[in-house]
Amino acid sequence: MNRFPASRWQVVFPWLLTVVALTVVGALGWANYRFAAASSSGNDFMVFWEGAQAFWFDGLSPYSDATTARIQGHAYGRPARPDENQLHIVYPLYAFFLIPFALVKDYVLAQALWMTFLECALLFLAWLSLRITRWKPAPWLLALFFLFALTWYHAVRVVVNGNIVALVALFLTGAVLALRAGQDELAGILLAVATIKPHLALLPILFVLLWAASHRRWRVLVWTVGFTTFLVAFGMLFIPDWPLQNLREVLRYTSYNPPTTIQDALREWLPGVGRQLGWILSGGLTLLLLAEWVLAWGKPFRRFVWTYSLTLVISQWIGITTDPGNFIILFLPLTLVFAEFESRYGRAARWWSLLSMLALWVGLWWIFLATLTTVKGQPQQSTVMFLPLPLYLFWGLYWVRWWAVRTSRLPLPE
Repeated sequence: MNRFPASRWQVVFPWLLTVVALTVVGALGWANYRFAAASSSGNDFMVFWEGAQAFWFDGLSPYSDATTARIQGHAYGRPARPDENQLHIVYPLYAFFLIPFALVKDYVLAQALWMTFLECALLFLAWLSLRITRWKPAPWLLALFFLFALTWYHAVRVVVNGNIVALVALFLTGAVLALRAGQDELAGILLAVATIKPHLALLPILFVLLWAASHRRWRVLVWTVGFTTFLVAFGMLFIPDWPLQNLREVLRYTSYNPPTTIQDALREWLPGVGRQLGWILSGGLTLLLLAEWVLAWGKPFRRFVWTYSLTLVISQWIGITTDPGNFIILFLPLTLVFAEFESRYGRAARWWSLLSMLALWVGLWWIFLATLTTVKGQPQQSTVMFLPLPLYLFWGLYWVRWWAVRTSRLPLPE
């Protein structure tokens, strides 16, 4: 029996892969459209979409009272009460130049397109994480890894809410890969656009710039600062005082939202000693992070990747405003833990990776559903979601630390 010629397979396979990919994306898009039409989810994207509509088509500042009234009317059908989420826009103005889906006037269609785009971004994030860590799991585990990347709690929450944090994770992870490839200009640009959520990008960018300076890779610093300055200045051509307007909204963000740090959560859980425990946690993590940054100064890329991953994890607990919905930026540290375990233990670690993914998938969904509450008719995740993933990653990163920064058999370049 004649075998299918290898040369013909090389021609057919890319076309077959393209057809499969387009079919999957089309199916996701249709499912997302049905979901968007039948639900009232996507508040993160709705706020952004209304702000973009007001800015591009009506000439209103996204930070104005008129825009806020439109957003509240969309969400509540009326102005928000003082005890409700005020839904002010806290994104920098240049974020509105990066998201074309916000220009689609049909909200349901715009939300469906955005959800589909986020799902593709999550899969691309998983692929980038594999490239950075050089992890090559068995085909069956690779398929489960991509399925996990699309369906675990922190991914689904991003897609359902339409959270722009998926792009922040993508830009930050892409910058790391660009650094490894020596593409310092591209790394700087990606770090700059990651500031569309500046509180999430602050510590990772600071560490990247310090590490790059220790290797005299000044182009990373020049392009990061330069392109960020360009984005800010370009926005000022449209609204000259937008940084001040944006800062005003950022400063009052915590006044109408649930606890936005684990320190706030500790005060809620333990009214007596929660504040003091929060200070201890912030101080301890700050000292730990500074020590690891010093140890990574001038060190090779494998040490950089581990310390960068730790920086992402600590940035979620150090006291900077965040939310468990932003934990998708921790996907690279998670992949690094899987990769280093297999580097150390070989095939036996594949089952550990499988069990870890299963435990995280089931455990996170179970904790979320078991602690879910309803506030004024809206579902609200519990602050307990601040704990599981960072705790797992702290343990995992320090378990693999020796192999990752010293004797790892993972072929990361020096």
